[in-house]
Amino acid sequence: MTGKKKILVVDDEQVTLKLLSIRLGINGFDVVTASDGAAGLECARKEKPDLIVLDLMLPNINGFEICRMLKFDDLYKHIPIIILSALHDQKERDRAVECGADAYFIKPFDLDLLLSKIRNLLE
Repeated sequence: MTGKKKILVVDDEQVTLKLLSIRLGINGFDVVTASDGAAGLECARKEKPDLIVLDLMLPNINGFEICRMLKFDDLYKHIPIIILSALHDQKERDRAVECGADAYFIKPFDLDLLLSKIRNLLE
């Protein structure tokens, strides 16, 4: 066991997956990725990451549903979930909070602020 915190990034944009994989890796995290909702949910249940960065607009299962399924399951509800989405309306933010999200970032996002929030939630 490496002792590194494991972060799951679920996003259908390959550029975002690559960017976050590299930057999170450089910052000492183990990173696992998924590019659609079904794979993301399966990976979350299998890998049991320390934190999840989750897009909302995903193929197969959307991020709201994934967040709700994990946050309302006793086995996974402790895992912090950061929403990372292009959806910027307040109603989407409110819905994400109702689903159990711990933070919400709008794309394009400030990577340093995201890293700070990740560290904060993992403390």
